[in-house]
Amino acid sequence: MNDCLFCKMARGEIKPDIVFEDEALLAFRDINPQAPVHCLIIPKRHIATLDDLTPADEAIVGRMVRAAQQIAATQGLTRGYRTVMNCKSDGGQAVYHIHLHVLGGRQMSWPPG
Repeated sequence: MNDCLFCKMARGEIKPDIVFEDEALLAFRDINPQAPVHCLIIPKRHIATLDDLTPADEAIVGRMVRAAQQIAATQGLTRGYRTVMNCKSDGGQAVYHIHLHVLGGRQMSWPPG
């Protein structure tokens, strides 16, 4: 998608604060952090919402979770961290390109709100 903010980041048109990248994923610091460490992991290929996933996308979602593990380790989140994926407006999704939040560096509360 040409006008998708995260697609522009994946194409290099917008330069986020990158914390991880491979051929399929890009991870960067959130511009509105909700914790001392708050990173977003996106697939470089556009997938709008979790509801748009197909069986062929299972590997990329698993790869996103493994990247979260690596990011948590490199960011020093040895005491734990939270991962979150929001879906559509009622779920809190603001950018319609799937992304996995990695939050840590403080005690998380529940329910998240």
